[in-house]
Amino acid sequence: MKHTHLITIAVIFVCTTLAWWLLGGVITQRTVHVSYETGDSVSGRWGPQLTQKHPSARYTSSSGSRMVLQPAKSDVKAQLSYQPVKMGLLWHRTYSVKFEGGYTFVNTTAITQTFNIDYDLPGGNTLLDKIRFTLGEGAAARRSVAAPQEGVITDSVQLAPGESIPVSVSYECRGMNFWGYTFADASRIRDFTLTLNTDFSDVNFTISSPTDRRPTEKGMELIWKYEDAISAPGIGMEMPRELNAGPVAAQISFYAPLSLLLFFVVIIITATSRGVSLHPVNYFFLAAGFFAFPLLFSYMLDVVPVHLSFVIAAAASLVLVCGYLRAAAGEFLFRVAVIAQTAYMVLFSYSFFFKGLTGLTLTVGGIVTLGVLMALTAKVDWSQKLGTVSPRLA
Repeated sequence: MKHTHLITIAVIFVCTTLAWWLLGGVITQRTVHVSYETGDSVSGRWGPQLTQKHPSARYTSSSGSRMVLQPAKSDVKAQLSYQPVKMGLLWHRTYSVKFEGGYTFVNTTAITQTFNIDYDLPGGNTLLDKIRFTLGEGAAARRSVAAPQEGVITDSVQLAPGESIPVSVSYECRGMNFWGYTFADASRIRDFTLTLNTDFSDVNFTISSPTDRRPTEKGMELIWKYEDAISAPGIGMEMPRELNAGPVAAQISFYAPLSLLLFFVVIIITATSRGVSLHPVNYFFLAAGFFAFPLLFSYMLDVVPVHLSFVIAAAASLVLVCGYLRAAAGEFLFRVAVIAQTAYMVLFSYSFFFKGLTGLTLTVGGIVTLGVLMALTAKVDWSQKLGTVSPRLA
């Protein structure tokens, strides 16, 4: 192969790379635009990410100091139902939660005290439905009708020394991305249990891991227990990660030059070793066939499911590239092209659907390619092959 041909092929590769990066930038911009337009809309309808704070009680000591009392016992239950919403190229990780909190406050002082029990509700534009805030139990139970002030419901109760009162709170609401439960900094948490039930098994704890977990028919049951803890870590659950087609299409476009580079290397070495002459124009059409894959894939996503879009786009590109090589260079290069394009374009691009597999896929593919090329060309006389070759079919 002539040196001028190699330079021309390099120019074709660089131009195709720039086109792919431009396409990736366009896809990213489309995705960001859709995310910006739909994010506030979904958040307005479903609510933001939710965090429930641990309650406390306030009282005034005999010296006039303001004191804060934590519950002596807490039994919290939450049920998360994952209900993702798709808008454009993005999935929004929305969910609903049913919350029940049971707390016991005890007057640990030596005199009768009036306790102001504060319960912080989840912040933001959150619709709380079926809310109940009850003090006491049985016939002595009293449902509070206090209105929230700056997101906090407060009600008062008088307790004699050593007397206790159960307090229960329940509500239903909806949110996005994350649900959490937090404690005041450096507070002492006693006899605390939180049972979190999910209807999904892909659980991701962002703050602390549960002390016990078990699968259920619909998902997972997760339990956090603190017997007597200071600075207890909060509890957080992220909703499952959805496959967002826009970012995947952009990544495929940005990394497509690696696939084409490996493909060109295989075809150039194979063609040269077998004495097949391919003109730079042939490589231009091969690059165009490769470029068709991410282009078709990215613009089918608006109307066709992501996996079906991938299959159709990959099949179209394989037909273009491999069919062209079969007509231009013969059966042997056709078979090599089918294997190489499937490995470098299809399998490498599909690895972006799975988190953490892309680098491993590229590494394994590169090592396998090196081994195959070394085996195929071990006995080739390169001093002869790198001279002028006569055009012929394999």
